[in-house]
Amino acid sequence: MNAVALAPRRAAAAELRFSAGRATAILALLAGGALAAMLLSAVVGEYPLALGRALRLPASVDATVLWRLRVPRAVLGALVGAALAASGSALQGLLKNPLADPFILGVSGGAALGATVALAVGLTALVGPSLFAFLGSVAAMALVLAVGRSRRSPYAALLTGVVFNAFAAAAITCIKTLVSPDRVGEILYWLAGSLGYEAPRTLAGAAGLQLACLAVLWRQSGRLNLLSLGDEDAASLGVPVQRTRTIVLLAASLSVAGAVALSGLVGFVGLIVPHLLRLLLGPDQRLLVPASALAGAGFLVLSDLLTRLLFPVFHAELPVGVVTAVLGGPLFLFLLQRGQVPP
Repeated sequence: MNAVALAPRRAAAAELRFSAGRATAILALLAGGALAAMLLSAVVGEYPLALGRALRLPASVDATVLWRLRVPRAVLGALVGAALAASGSALQGLLKNPLADPFILGVSGGAALGATVALAVGLTALVGPSLFAFLGSVAAMALVLAVGRSRRSPYAALLTGVVFNAFAAAAITCIKTLVSPDRVGEILYWLAGSLGYEAPRTLAGAAGLQLACLAVLWRQSGRLNLLSLGDEDAASLGVPVQRTRTIVLLAASLSVAGAVALSGLVGFVGLIVPHLLRLLLGPDQRLLVPASALAGAGFLVLSDLLTRLLFPVFHAELPVGVVTAVLGGPLFLFLLQRGQVPP
């Protein structure tokens, strides 16, 4: 084969290498930012932490604050933020709608209803609301996937999720009118979204679930790019459309279920982070999914740090879901005003 015939292939290979190098650099930068956010969250707070003392003296108060409170909370924030943002990116690609978010498929409604029922009847004394929220989200996920599979359309799953969320919201409102004010306060705080101090075993299980789900989403990201061409074109290129759709919906829903069970309903992370990255990096899901995970982790960790830094102002710790809404809402409206969000 002569040099003229080889030239287009060499150019394509060079472009691929450049894209891979660019993606690696972007992901490395975002990973460094997420780690920096976690380190900042671990060392900064209302209690002035002496990092050197905490590392040298394991029995000191500084070490206790660092390893038992701040580090687990930073890890939890990173896991939840990564899950919500990566799932949001995958669902936006699957549904061909940049305004889709991780809660659109009914998982949040199931989790909220499960936790609300458990809090209302006092079942959370031993295990907390997380287990009941996870069970509720899995039940909702099973319903949505069953309907979507029977209709062979992502829009059937989407509509089922919207309807189920509306049903769950009505049921939660009914429950809140029937329970005592103290229980209502617990329910409202959980629904607003907050990060707590989970045990190492819980964090390890959550990390295993999220790594597995995010790996599946990343593996399917190339097929998500082809699905954006339409089902017929994607099938002609060898994509098993129905199987890919089911795998993405299942992985994203499980990821969101695990996140919501531990944090409550933290909004805007799965909407604004993937959308901003899409504007900056383009629509390639092979880059967007991991980039969203890393950026979402850093964003939620910093938002949680802000809730602790604002404690002297409000004399209470705001739910992190309030902070993400306050930060994400105006930013989204700004992008909409500038025409960078589809109407």
